[in-house]
Amino acid sequence: MPKPIRTSRRTWAVAWVVLCAAGLAATAGLNASSAPDPQPEKPVSAECAEYVANIDRQLAEAEQEGGGDQALAFSRVQGGTGEDCNDELRDHLLGHR
Repeated sequence: MPKPIRTSRRTWAVAWVVLCAAGLAATAGLNASSAPDPQPEKPVSAECAEYVANIDRQLAEAEQEGGGDQALAFSRVQGGTGEDCNDELRDHLLGHR
């Protein structure tokens, strides 16, 4: 029966280093290639834009009066128009933090 070929510790260490480097390079390449495309902004209706502008005006007035920059805003369907500005209002207010 033939004896198995003995390999040195240095050979095993070099093999592990090469495999780890290849794995890191592959991971970096996959992460770079799978970056999500930026989502285009959806248009905001005139009613929602007006509502958000009104909230901004109220915040500016409260800040001038020394009341701070806090406001309570509700987004709901108004007057049966079927328009709900929840997402637009949340995005706008969270963007200002």
